[in-house]
Amino acid sequence: MKKVKITVNDQVMTANFDENATTAALFAQMPMELPMLNLYARELTYRFERALPANEARTSGYTVGDVAYWTPRHSFVIFYKQTGEVISDLQKIGHINNGDLKQFQASGNVTMAFSEV
Repeated sequence: MKKVKITVNDQVMTANFDENATTAALFAQMPMELPMLNLYARELTYRFERALPANEARTSGYTVGDVAYWTPRHSFVIFYKQTGEVISDLQKIGHINNGDLKQFQASGNVTMAFSEV
């Protein structure tokens, strides 16, 4: 596991990222600041221009706090609300350990900073 510091709206959260090819590609870009779109009343998303490696992508559900990569649109995703949906081509990356994810249910788009701990 690799630790990541996530800063948004002056709030600091931490996450544990799995060690896989997707995480390695993200860590190569850190520290980074991403404009995250608030989509589908369940997730914050950033769409990379180019695909990241995702050798373990599969169809699966998710839990609140999961960090994932959706391969069809090169989307880096943080799930903040459970809808029960099962999503195809999803590469799990990690999970947020602490922080108020419910705040994003009432927010719009946000800028998030990511750095290795």
